Amino acid sequence: MIDRLPLNALRAFVFAARHESFKAAALDLHVTPGAVSRHVKQLETLLGADLFVRHAQGVSLTERGARLADESGEAFSRLARSVEAARKTSSGGAQLTVSASPSLIQHWLLPRLADFESRHPDIALALEASAQLVEPGWHEDRAQLAIRYGQGPWTGVRSQPLMQETLFPVCAPSLLAHGPALDTPADLAGHTLLHVKWLSNQAELFPGWREWLQAAGAPDVDIAVHRRYSLFGLALDQAIAGRGVALATSVLAADRLASGVLVAPFGARHVIDSPFSYELLMPATGEVPAAAAAFADWLIDQAARFRWDASLHESCSPACQS
Repeated sequence: MIDRLPLNALRAFVFAARHESFKAAALDLHVTPGAVSRHVKQLETLLGADLFVRHAQGVSLTERGARLADESGEAFSRLARSVEAARKTSSGGAQLTVSASPSLIQHWLLPRLADFESRHPDIALALEASAQLVEPGWHEDRAQLAIRYGQGPWTGVRSQPLMQETLFPVCAPSLLAHGPALDTPADLAGHTLLHVKWLSNQAELFPGWREWLQAAGAPDVDIAVHRRYSLFGLALDQAIAGRGVALATSVLAADRLASGVLVAPFGARHVIDSPFSYELLMPATGEVPAAAAAFADWLIDQAARFRWDASLHESCSPACQS
């Protein structure tokens, strides 16, 4: 019987059922929505029953489709675990892929990874930098864990809170030494402000310069002409280069503040809470592989240890310490 199983059609169906969308399944499988639709139709013809109800807004599973999705999804998961176990045996070590935003990888995760690698030299870790939400899975062809920044709850996954953070201006020490005064929020009118607008459906919920200035008691500061970036890492690099003042997040700026390449001109004054937080995401079902469990434990410990307050106070300008 196994030689007659339409595996490609079943795989397309599982992905379509996961999202209840042929388009989303096509993105995951790197094929066209038409190809997914044809595979699903092939499977429905073989079974003699509809697996989806088609409607103007998309598709939804029938009762039979939901049962098949649960059973075939678990079967594919078991198959994937078997293949992964065989691959680990042949390669002599565990493989783990972790997805996170490019800025978090660059500015927070990479500087700390040497500790994880020294503790777990048998785990081959791959980092997948993505500004988009990647739904983790235990399959070999996708990230097993994801670190995401935003407002939960995250549907379809298990989540573990990691870090809360705050927002405040940062700039290069040279900008304070040789540029216009930067003693009060109103002084920002004489500086170039660096904006970040990243690609996310939650981006509109994130406070920018206007919201920060409102909270700092300077709502009338002119912010009409400024530079814009899609990643916090790009804005921080430009701030380090002396190109302007960035509204930074504490997690991403902390190491640069501690090293002295960035300073917080207002110190602990005029700090606002971020409405977003970092969370570790993993698949909602299935047994957690040992490598994923090891990384999750290490990451949660690193997040618990993380403190930015000392860096902020030590690296602010002399004026903010008076």
